[in-house]
Amino acid sequence: MDDERVWKFEESLWRASEERYHERVDPDCVMALSQEPWLFTGNDAVEAVSHTPAWEQVSFSRQDVRRSQEGLIAIAYQVAVAKGDTRFSAACTSVYRRRAHDDWTVVQHTQIALDPQQENAR
Repeated sequence: MDDERVWKFEESLWRASEERYHERVDPDCVMALSQEPWLFTGNDAVEAVSHTPAWEQVSFSRQDVRRSQEGLIAIAYQVAVAKGDTRFSAACTSVYRRRAHDDWTVVQHTQIALDPQQENAR
């Protein structure tokens, strides 16, 4: 998957429906999120993100893509999202695993919520 497709895939998850999360978040996924209980694994990880808003505006910055081996992609970035009056920004990492040709799932995701004032100071 080339870099452009990586970012389209990641953006699709920020705009996703509950069904999309169940399709693309691996059942073996581990997550650290900015909500209690902070650490999620397996189906609990899928459920934790399934109930987030389908964001209307998604903006990435400080993007980095790494390919440490065939079939594994790690990314890091900052995100700012909005839906109506609701805003959220975070520093994130995700790791994708290829299951088959053009079939990728998220096996790791971390979100560290950012204070909007700190983000604007950078």
